[in-house]
Amino acid sequence: SAHCSIEKKDHDEMAGSARSKFEWLNSFAIRDANKRRPNDPLYDKSTLFIPPDALRKMSTSQKQYWNIKCKYMDVVLFFKVGKFYELYELDAEIGQKELDWKMTVSGVGKCRQVGISESGIDDAVDKLIARGYKVGRIEQMESANQAKARGVHSVIERKLVHVSTPSTAVDNIGTDAVHLLALKEVTLASSGFQVFGFAFLDYAALKIWVGSVQDDDSSAALGALLMQVSPRELIYETSGISKETQRTIRKYASAGSVKMQLTPLSGIDFSDAAQIRNLIHSKGFFNASTESWLSALDCTMNQDVVICALGGLIGHLTRLMLHDALKNGEVLPYHVYKTCLRMDGQTLVNLEIFINNFNGGSSGTLYKHLNHCVTASGKRMLRRWICHPLKDIDAINKRLDVVEGFIQNCGLGPTTLGYLQKIPDLERLLGQVRSTVGLSSLLQLPFIGEKIIKKRIKTFIMLINGLRNGIDLLNDLQRADHGILALYKIVDIPSLSYLPELIHKFEERMQNEFPCGQVSDVNANGANDLAALMDVFIGKASEWSLVINAVSTIDVLRSFAAMTLSSFGAMCRPQVLLKDDVPVLRMKGLWHPYAFAGNANSLVPNDLTLGQDLSGLNRFALLLTGPNMGGKSTIMRATCLAVVLAQLGCYVPCTSCELTLADSIFTRLGATDRIMTGESTFLVECTETASVLQKATVDSLVLLDELGRGTSTFDGYAIAYAVFRHLVERVRCRQLFATHYHSLTKEFASHPHVSLQHMACMFKPRSDGNGQKELTFLYRLTSGACPESYGLQVAAMAGIPKSIVEKASVAGQVMRAKIAGNFKSSEQRAEFSTLHEEWLRAALAVSAMDGQPDDDDVMDTLFCIQQELKSHFRKAR
Repeated sequence: SAHCSIEKKDHDEMAGSARSKFEWLNSFAIRDANKRRPNDPLYDKSTLFIPPDALRKMSTSQKQYWNIKCKYMDVVLFFKVGKFYELYELDAEIGQKELDWKMTVSGVGKCRQVGISESGIDDAVDKLIARGYKVGRIEQMESANQAKARGVHSVIERKLVHVSTPSTAVDNIGTDAVHLLALKEVTLASSGFQVFGFAFLDYAALKIWVGSVQDDDSSAALGALLMQVSPRELIYETSGISKETQRTIRKYASAGSVKMQLTPLSGIDFSDAAQIRNLIHSKGFFNASTESWLSALDCTMNQDVVICALGGLIGHLTRLMLHDALKNGEVLPYHVYKTCLRMDGQTLVNLEIFINNFNGGSSGTLYKHLNHCVTASGKRMLRRWICHPLKDIDAINKRLDVVEGFIQNCGLGPTTLGYLQKIPDLERLLGQVRSTVGLSSLLQLPFIGEKIIKKRIKTFIMLINGLRNGIDLLNDLQRADHGILALYKIVDIPSLSYLPELIHKFEERMQNEFPCGQVSDVNANGANDLAALMDVFIGKASEWSLVINAVSTIDVLRSFAAMTLSSFGAMCRPQVLLKDDVPVLRMKGLWHPYAFAGNANSLVPNDLTLGQDLSGLNRFALLLTGPNMGGKSTIMRATCLAVVLAQLGCYVPCTSCELTLADSIFTRLGATDRIMTGESTFLVECTETASVLQKATVDSLVLLDELGRGTSTFDGYAIAYAVFRHLVERVRCRQLFATHYHSLTKEFASHPHVSLQHMACMFKPRSDGNGQKELTFLYRLTSGACPESYGLQVAAMAGIPKSIVEKASVAGQVMRAKIAGNFKSSEQRAEFSTLHEEWLRAALAVSAMDGQPDDDDVMDTLFCIQQELKSHFRKAR
């Protein structure tokens, strides 16, 4: 205890001394390079103002450090001193906190410091990056003897050579793609719509994608981009995006499959497209790309906005010293919606495509269900495919042909699996080899240069061996008649006549130089020879990329087959029909593919038709009722997932499935308050529903669940009625519309294009034998409207105490009797809302026609009108 108190006292004295010496680092004094304080909206936390007097008093080595640190305050900077790497002041606090290093006072200017020997630096950097820090290394560019040769008082030259971040990490990052996304927003003067230019980098694969999306108030397209890309970090121009966009980014930052870091940038150009073009040309950026970056731009809309986003990414990468990405990065076009089934951001969330709505994990998601891939590049391709289901019947059937070949040929799957299991992450290995082309300055650094050379050799050997296995797989599939010849109609496979011989030459050369993959000391000549050999190899990068793409495609289609064969419910090949007059969706034995946690006994298949049935009726709208927890949301999601799977070219969870192509899926499943983004339930409902009404076409699939419950009963019913009628009579698209408004079912009971169905339930005797009955959900889709809402029974099942449920039941009966007895038609009729009065008249008329008045709706209506009148009278007083 006494020892601990002495240590704490020493630490406090150390901290106090540092605070007085580096006063400009303290929270009460710190400023950015433009002398702005943290409470300034334009404060740049990445820079630091150091008073000139303080800088003048520093030694040369101190100035080396602080001249760099003042530009990288957001980066933990390791400073190389001899055979050690040291952290100072605020960075030292991080080293002490995160790595449990002991703090001392020494080093550059007798400041607080922690450190590690050069043998442990890589592990320390990896740990800090894994915890979300950006980490840079200031390296010695010469030895001590070389510095002395320049003069007795010369200080060793040091430079910041590289900054690693969570969004640009290469090692220990798993199989999922890690993306850094740059975003540029502009508002179109003509329409008021927002256009977002974007550029995102997968640094491990050395690929950059560029594109743009146009959006409305719903931010659906931006949401789709963020869910598809799932960036680890999003960079944007300070004060360059609107408040609405900031709210959308915050929403999807928590909804994505990875935690997104938001980084506003100051001093980096996002605005001058012409200047950015000139910069790319003058610096020779992207010259090593197999496809010209200009060709990628030609495939995008709003090119100036895209260029601005790319400029922001270039500025950020330049600051991080990631010159290999700028020099050798491959630039590709990216389309959020083009030529694919459109699913916006909210739909990807609602359908639990990548993350579940329970805990934000991957279990219980479509991606998890489909992912039987073995290769890392296959897993990433699967995610890209899920984001972009096909809208081409021929392309869908070609995929299905390959999947069917895997299913019917029982020996093909295991054989293919054997090859795939030997294949490393070829996509990233090729990116790492490409990154070394023409960049050899780091090889001259003491200690670090040797490590880089050894890593290059190991990477190159792994890539060559992996490509050999991939080429062998393609050769085997090509030679044998496995019934999956359609594979060669799906992907471009390079000529296999010369590739095996070519890859053998590279294997032979590396085996001679480095037997059994053993990497010993490599001299300068050996390093140069290796660089020359890798340059020749990269000259064939387009062929290697085709091999990798083909192998990844085989892995994904084999995964579809594996999912089908391991399914515990019926699966079938979907029949994708040419559209005649009307879109159709006919499914028998439909079940949700992963809602039952592998329990086949709980699976309840259902038949569902949207569009023309076999009798000729064209009921493309299904009005769905039933109790909460009765399975409405499950069957709605299952319908959407079956369409997505079919258009992916995968078998679907049905005994039979026929459909015409859907161009988009829109979902409004439940009213979720966005408390953190400052939006109410009703506002969210209106915004998202308006977006559906504006964008849905006759070929869309629309799911709306409990529309209107975010406001009063009358307004909610009016909205639900108007929206449903518009979709049925104007848009005429396939739709499932779940509602608790029973009068809505009466209104559309005889409509020729509407089918009334409900999720069945029944009362069964309780298992405890007390003579009472309990509500049992059957999860079966049944014709007609649900006779009751069963609200009190569901409340009891959900765990509401029995005493409260009983009191609610009694209160409901009393309320009905009171309102029915006391409400008089002469009571201030002039004060009624016209909408409410008309709705009440229509509800009573429908009930009268039906012969069985709907007490639930009528009593609710009367009660709510009474409450509004009371509110009006209170205000009048």
